[in-house]
Amino acid sequence: MASFRFARFGLILTAALCTAALAKLPPLSDEAKAKAAEAAAKTAWSDKVAAFQLCKSQDKVASTYYADMKKEGKEAKSPAPTPPCVDPGPFVYTPAAAGAPVAAAPASAPASAPGKS
Repeated sequence: MASFRFARFGLILTAALCTAALAKLPPLSDEAKAKAAEAAAKTAWSDKVAAFQLCKSQDKVASTYYADMKKEGKEAKSPAPTPPCVDPGPFVYTPAAAGAPVAAAPASAPASAPGKS
């Protein structure tokens, strides 16, 4: 009988704690929103830098492969045409005016595939 009371108490306690955990948080301040927007823009820029570095390394591997094939006198398929690697440049963040939607860093062209020489 005691275990039933303990289980019921545990169930009531759990329900009370879950209800408290689901309480609505206050809205973010303008300063917090601005910091979040800047962090999102910096993350997008970091992703573009990583894509650029990957593109450059793929180009290097591909050019080494084709040079080695040519040196050995073997014929390799011609590489598929790919767009050039686009350097995103340094991180620049310009906060948007109040009330205007915050835009991330400008979009860049996709990184080239490893078949580019």
